Amino acid sequence: MAKTEPSAEEEAYGETDDTVSLQQNTQTFDQKSFLPDIALILDGSAVGRSVDNSTYETQSIPGFSSYDPDGETEIPFNKNRGFNFNYAELALHSTVGPYFDADAIFHLHPDEFEIEEAYITSRSLPNGLRAKLGKFRSEFGRINAIHQHAWKFTSQPLVYEALLGPEGINDAGAQLQWVLPTDTYMMLGLEAMQGSNDISFGDTEKNNLYIGYLKSSIDVGDTSTLLGGLSIAHGKNEEGLDTDIYGADLTLKTALDSYSSLTWQSELLYRDKDTETGNEKQAGYYTQLVYQYDQNWAGGIRYDSLFKNIDEQPEDLDRYTAMLEYKPFEFTKFRLQYTYDDSKAFGIEQQRRNVSEILLGFTIEAGAHGAHAF
Repeated sequence: MAKTEPSAEEEAYGETDDTVSLQQNTQTFDQKSFLPDIALILDGSAVGRSVDNSTYETQSIPGFSSYDPDGETEIPFNKNRGFNFNYAELALHSTVGPYFDADAIFHLHPDEFEIEEAYITSRSLPNGLRAKLGKFRSEFGRINAIHQHAWKFTSQPLVYEALLGPEGINDAGAQLQWVLPTDTYMMLGLEAMQGSNDISFGDTEKNNLYIGYLKSSIDVGDTSTLLGGLSIAHGKNEEGLDTDIYGADLTLKTALDSYSSLTWQSELLYRDKDTETGNEKQAGYYTQLVYQYDQNWAGGIRYDSLFKNIDEQPEDLDRYTAMLEYKPFEFTKFRLQYTYDDSKAFGIEQQRRNVSEILLGFTIEAGAHGAHAF
């Protein structure tokens, strides 16, 4: 079919068939470019445990947390013996023009809807700077910023549970990071947050939590990478007095072949907390070793210890964990985990009791989901 020449009116207004088609294509492209990447994550488990559900809900960690008969103990994951559907996580990511990325992560629990994170991140700041604003998980320490489904073990490290609670430091605030212009990777980060974590902080009359950290990475030989970090969090607790938490972490990963690796990770936290009755100094650590056999199989062991406590409270609070993980596909995993926990007390009398637990968990990831840190 012969192409017709544009009319004088079309030429005057620039609306030829070609320009209309181009405008339509451009409009379609622009609309699609603003659609966010979407990921859906499902997490559940089957649990066998040596204490019944009603007893498990009365747990505390002597010297670190106490049981309130009139309150509700927060146990967000794997709470019940038998079957648990822990959450569905919906994650959205989009570029917002040339200056910002936007991220939102929602947790849908069986009985509640939660905004896990929602923030914007700068794209074009000069001199190795990056800024973040919104509600986000702090990058204090090694594991705080990592979501539960990406942990190497299903349970949270005991020292994080004791000093920061199951949510960790996840709060509204602002973050500024600077990658130093050095041959060795070094990143300095500063954060100002509201301080709503009521395990160690909790005074939210104004923003009262300030966090700083230095993280570095170096290659050790041709097959190993060493990551290290130092962190400090300073804020006001619910009594309006100072709390400081110091952290040090070290991770060594050695590649054995294309899909096989050995990763050793350790982290120490120390809390100095002022109260109306005096000063509390408490500390703990975890150390774990994970062997990635191939693309499908991995196994690991972890030891947790709370070795420093307040006066007249035990200092032999520890936990032992072993896990075996199978990933039939890249975004699907099944994890068998055994835990022996000697860190808990139960009931109104708060009597210490050892707990044995075996857990089979599953995690399914679908959609456009970013890579996790090792």
